[in-house]
Amino acid sequence: MATTAQFRNGRSSKRYQETPEQPRVEKGIGADDIRRLRRLSSIAALMDTAVGIPLTRFRLGADSVLGLVPGIGDAAGTLIGLYLVNEARRLGLPKDKLARMLTNVGIDFVGGAVPLLGDLFDAYFKSNKRNVDLVLDHFGVSRDDLGRSARRKR
Repeated sequence: MATTAQFRNGRSSKRYQETPEQPRVEKGIGADDIRRLRRLSSIAALMDTAVGIPLTRFRLGADSVLGLVPGIGDAAGTLIGLYLVNEARRLGLPKDKLARMLTNVGIDFVGGAVPLLGDLFDAYFKSNKRNVDLVLDHFGVSRDDLGRSARRKR
């Protein structure tokens, strides 16, 4: 049985072949999907790992900094996380993976809401990176593949 994914412009694309014995197997993704995956990866990197702390291997992102602003900081980070989940939905991810992504966003929101300790939690948990990894894994694409296809175009 073939499964179709509906895109924003109204097109649908047969993307997966599904049989009872076999899980979903990717048939191929288009250039538009690669651009969207690259954008999701960039947003996650900005939110979770944008700046390295000197003399350590630890990285912080905008989510950690936004969490320092009482009230609206965690809400803003959560809205960006929900944007990533919505983009994954539009790319055709199954409901179980979307539920895992929403769980990650919820854990990040609740954990980040705790004063002071929440900021440390935001720096450690990195829900956006986890969610983008779920999306990339679903399509069988690595972060290196996204970078290689970008360099090939130049």
